[in-house]
Amino acid sequence: MTTPSAELALARFPEDSRDQLRAWDASDEYLLKHLAESGRALDGTVVVIGDRWGALTTALRAHRPVQISDSFLAREATRANLTRNGAGPDSVRLLTTQDPPPDRIDVLLVHVPKSLALLEDQLLRLAPGVHEETVVIGTGMVKEIHTSTLKLFERILGPTRTSLAEKKARLIFCTPNPGLARAANPWPHSYTLPDGIGPVSGRTVVNHAGVFCAERLDVGTRFFLRHLPYGRGAERVVDLGCGNGVVGTAAALAHPAAEVLFVDESYQAVASAEATYRANTDDSGSEFGKAEFRVGDGMDGVPDESIDLVFNNPPFHSHQATTDATAWRMFTGALRTLRPGGELWVVGNRHLGYHVKLRRLFGNSELVASDAKFVVLKAVKK
Repeated sequence: MTTPSAELALARFPEDSRDQLRAWDASDEYLLKHLAESGRALDGTVVVIGDRWGALTTALRAHRPVQISDSFLAREATRANLTRNGAGPDSVRLLTTQDPPPDRIDVLLVHVPKSLALLEDQLLRLAPGVHEETVVIGTGMVKEIHTSTLKLFERILGPTRTSLAEKKARLIFCTPNPGLARAANPWPHSYTLPDGIGPVSGRTVVNHAGVFCAERLDVGTRFFLRHLPYGRGAERVVDLGCGNGVVGTAAALAHPAAEVLFVDESYQAVASAEATYRANTDDSGSEFGKAEFRVGDGMDGVPDESIDLVFNNPPFHSHQATTDATAWRMFTGALRTLRPGGELWVVGNRHLGYHVKLRRLFGNSELVASDAKFVVLKAVKK
């Protein structure tokens, strides 16, 4: 990426030489160009949120910014990109969306996230640290910035306006009003699950902001829950890409002695999964087995051939790009960690053709259930 001050070598994480997707977009370039041309001094505490692959944090490393991210992959990309460009790991401060934000914020740079709920949650969490002299600038592609986005900035921080578009990107300028009356943060949000979906029927699910389908159960997961193998004994089970944890919680309720690992690359998702599990079980006694909640890249860190059952509803988008790279990493990770005879259960849209990938990896793929939109597949490690 070319910036006003330097040429940066940037890559996504995990790095893949076959991946042609860039680790930045035109909105990152627009923001950095504006900061350079405005001559604005970035003094005090600089906070960067929504930095998808660390491009902004790396470019501004001389100002020792605080990056706040919901994504494990974004944090790892930031670490790798800092190193790639000659900066040490202590040149910035990396926080997650679950960590307490800085008490005082002098510059707030926001790469607008896809989730309006996550933006709302983060602005409400950061607002107490913003003062009337804080520089607040948002950035995003034109298709990502809507009237509702601007209204959020105005409602939570103060008067807001936008720039002209440049290379299909736009900037947001907000003038903080510390005296603005704000409603309480509505996140996390809870709702009751419907009937007819197995052990979690009528149970409570908890969603932190930005987690997929935070308002109601999505139809794919509902279909998956109706076809899971509930008649199993004690096992080691993984809810891979757990989201709000409803699938792993269903497994725990069906098999009280099972050890269940909830894993996702989103800090918000893993916090939701733990809250959902705690709301529906009491693992302080002997009734339930052990539950573990891990933020990470798929099955990384899970020992080889240590798992009996993996449940997976893989995403097929990486921000705005459609890709099967994440699903492929999840499937290969499951193959490595499953014991012989262990099973991977997958739900996905029919058109994604996951059965082809599973046959290539496992040598087999069984159609367990299907409807007009979704399929549930099972692959067995031989």
